[in-house]
Amino acid sequence: MAVTEGFKDFVRDLLADFGPVTIRNMFGGAGIYADGVMFAILVDDTLYLKADDASSRAFASEGMRPFSYKPRGKAPVAMSYWEVPERLLEEPEEVTAWAREAHRIAQASKAKMPRKRR
Repeated sequence: MAVTEGFKDFVRDLLADFGPVTIRNMFGGAGIYADGVMFAILVDDTLYLKADDASSRAFASEGMRPFSYKPRGKAPVAMSYWEVPERLLEEPEEVTAWAREAHRIAQASKAKMPRKRR
């Protein structure tokens, strides 16, 4: 699940038109944040964007699948992050549009979450 520094740099460059992003290491992969919201993940040098029911159709129509992991002794768990089609890795304008949609979805998802009490 490692992510190389070279791939992180590539993704930063790819998303340059999106705006400033922060990449934080987590669980052997990395999360990509903008405005305090995680909207993408990196796993095994693969970019995944946050999706909802509607946007996941665009990923599926290109043969992509959601990121999933298998907890020890349990069934695989699919997450709401979908692999970015390889063709988009060479299309900065189009991947930026997909990333903006992923960010919008992540913001909406965060807004629905109950706030923690202190």
